[in-house]
Amino acid sequence: MDLTKALSISARGMDAQTTRLRVIAENLANQDTTGDAPGASPYRRKTVTFEDKMDATLGEDTVRVKNVGTDKAAFPKRYDPSHPAADAQGYVQTPNVNSFVEVMDMREAQRSFSANLNVMEVTRTMLTRAIDLLK
Repeated sequence: MDLTKALSISARGMDAQTTRLRVIAENLANQDTTGDAPGASPYRRKTVTFEDKMDATLGEDTVRVKNVGTDKAAFPKRYDPSHPAADAQGYVQTPNVNSFVEVMDMREAQRSFSANLNVMEVTRTMLTRAIDLLK
């Protein structure tokens, strides 16, 4: 494989993981965002789906974000009759964001990003050594 292809493939992997980290940050930032009226829906957790895509310029499969969707899981309820979004029984729908799941997803995305960065660093070192040999 061409070393510049390795750099491009790693860069695309880093782009995909950056998008994933942005979505995770949005989920964590909105984990307490409820509706403002009875029956109003709270924040719905977002998810990222990846796909392999043939890159015509590289002639290789690369990863890309297929879509940013929403988690269809049910909203948990919390008893808080004083909340403006409380229903007749005093329950408020809360976002379907689990901070433990988000932190685990964040760690996985961080490790994938770091792995791609390491590939780029090794590739750069190989290119530098090849140039030094040509001197």
